[in-house]
Amino acid sequence: MTVMPAETATATEAILEARGLTKHFTVGGNFWSGRKILHAVDDLDVVLRPGHITALVGESGSGKSTVARLLARIYPATTGDIIFNGRSIVRDRGRRRNLSYRSDVQMIFQDPFSSLNPVRRIRHHLARPLLIHNVVPRREVSARIHSLLTRVGLVPPRYFESVFPHQLSGGQRQRVAIARALAVDPKVLLADEPISMLDVSIRIGILNLMLGLKEQQGLAFLYITHDIASARYVADDILVMYAGHVVEKGRVDDVLGEPQHPYTQLLLSAVPNPQEGLATRRMATRGEVPAIVNPKPGCRFAPRCPFVMDICRQVTPKLADQGGGRSVRCHLYPGST
Repeated sequence: MTVMPAETATATEAILEARGLTKHFTVGGNFWSGRKILHAVDDLDVVLRPGHITALVGESGSGKSTVARLLARIYPATTGDIIFNGRSIVRDRGRRRNLSYRSDVQMIFQDPFSSLNPVRRIRHHLARPLLIHNVVPRREVSARIHSLLTRVGLVPPRYFESVFPHQLSGGQRQRVAIARALAVDPKVLLADEPISMLDVSIRIGILNLMLGLKEQQGLAFLYITHDIASARYVADDILVMYAGHVVEKGRVDDVLGEPQHPYTQLLLSAVPNPQEGLATRRMATRGEVPAIVNPKPGCRFAPRCPFVMDICRQVTPKLADQGGGRSVRCHLYPGST
């Protein structure tokens, strides 16, 4: 029996892939000043594999949520391609094709308080996708709802299906949102900051639920967060995003254990280390977050970077392969210039 090299085997497992994905928004302008274009996401590549969690981290405004909405086809891409199961889907039209894709690629939104209809019982939220996507006959809807609630840890299911969202805690509402996403048997889950609005004490339960779904059902996850500690806990791979660009990516242990890009180093320096106590050293920075409306050429992190060079202000660096599955967008490393 021929054994495939690890890199080749992994490459064939991709279920959802973005290539050169770009999203620009028109944000104003007039006859005299011309159009103003906000570069929310520029030239993003990401691969999601079954049984694999990929984390997308960065501060607010970096473009993380826009990436999820592009992959979920809530936003149309400006340029680039989205490949699902080996087929490009960016030009798919029609209700049937959209329903088929959205049953396979589901999104979990950040805010469990607003993602559920407050005047509808939990049963309605779970029955609706089952009926829209014809997952089960009507006579089997109740059994399916009970199974979904049990799977996400909301027991007894008969109680939870009968209550309204305001009668649940934040963690319970987020579990309902996950159950709703699972109702249509998806292959990919796009989780947009799923724990950011929850109490710290219940976040670990949601993260463990994600890990269980990954391992037991082989789901592919894109986990979007600004919390590096949670990314380290659940993710296999990580992409670090800044001002619309992915600036570093690789295996999570490699990137967080030995960060290469100055922005990744900055993020990690801001994470408290209990072993070092109050003496933790933080990376020195300067400047402000750059405007991403009609951005000028050059590295977008240059105004804040302690290692900035003249070339950084003039040439936009490329995301260059550094070997071992690592890539970095920085003129300090070979291939970026």
